[in-house]
Amino acid sequence: MDKLRIGARCKGLEYAAAVIFALSLMGAFPAARADEHRYYGHEFRESEFHEHQFLDARYHHDRYYPPVGFAFGALPAGYVSVRYQGSAFFFAGGIWYGAAGPGRFVVVAPPLGVVIPVLPLFYATIWVQGVPYYYANNVYYVQSPQGYVVVAPPPADMPVAQTPPSTAAAAPPPGGAYQTPFVQLSMYPNRGQSQQQQARDRYECHQWAIRESGYDPSQSNSPGASEQQMDAYRHAMTACLDTRGYTVW
Repeated sequence: MDKLRIGARCKGLEYAAAVIFALSLMGAFPAARADEHRYYGHEFRESEFHEHQFLDARYHHDRYYPPVGFAFGALPAGYVSVRYQGSAFFFAGGIWYGAAGPGRFVVVAPPLGVVIPVLPLFYATIWVQGVPYYYANNVYYVQSPQGYVVVAPPPADMPVAQTPPSTAAAAPPPGGAYQTPFVQLSMYPNRGQSQQQQARDRYECHQWAIRESGYDPSQSNSPGASEQQMDAYRHAMTACLDTRGYTVW
């Protein structure tokens, strides 16, 4: 009888274990599906996100992006690595990533003040009080001597234009996130320079232009600078970048 009781008890335990295991599997399936929905074992591919919920149509930008929180198993080719306030970020194609672990990169919202050397290939330009803002993937940028800095969105009560004004005033963007310099230069790499090389060239030319003109547009718009100094800085930057293989405008 004792052997029968023990055998029955073992079978009961085995059955209970089987039920628990089955229930755990049933509970795991939704989690696995949710994880698959937000994790891709490769880099971002826009074709896999061609759904309305992923479309950024603001300012007729019309590009598809993964939302914040999606994770990928690899970074796209040509990404830029940026450190800001002790944290590492990765930027590619208008998307910001943070490292969540080995082989896992999560889409994040960039912090205000972080700078990238060049804008993404696709972006929309808007004008706020005569100042150009560059928009992509729910992030706003303004130009700085070091590249393009992430800033707060324009206030809702401030008019936004998608065509440049006849005379663009050099006013700082609202919110005090960053004061836009009077001298704004854009450049295009004619020799296929990498983004890291572009950032280095721009910085070195910026330092040289400061020495040549005595004007530093990164210092709160350099109050008191003459028009001649600003012109000298602009010409020096243009000449320096031109010799390094860039078209400047």
